[in-house]
Amino acid sequence: MIVGYLIILFTLVPVVELYFLIKIGAYIGALNTVMIVIITGVAGAVLARQEGFKVLRRIQDDMDNLRMPADSLLDGFFVLVGGILLLTPGFVTDTLGFILVIPFTRKILRRVLKKKIQRHFERGDTIIIDQR
Repeated sequence: MIVGYLIILFTLVPVVELYFLIKIGAYIGALNTVMIVIITGVAGAVLARQEGFKVLRRIQDDMDNLRMPADSLLDGFFVLVGGILLLTPGFVTDTLGFILVIPFTRKILRRVLKKKIQRHFERGDTIIIDQR
């Protein structure tokens, strides 16, 4: 199952990105397209770094106050994945990256993921991890 996701990740995503880059480049020009990709990459890296430090501070505060930093850890995961997507050139990955890094949208995603995990446990589903 993981192999299927990796095949999709490494073949379908670049093809979709290339398609959008070509279409947008034909509409606004190659130089403008390249500039947008560079600007979103730099802005995304700055935002991801900034949000990453905020999340680290929240985790430290939670730990100092003897609270489980569950929300902050999820935020950290989202910021990490979002930062990686923002460094990947393309419009689709940049859009997904910004969604994962921006605090407002990250809060919505966190709520959705927590509900999904809760339903998973309420159904009694178990996850078996092979540790070979």
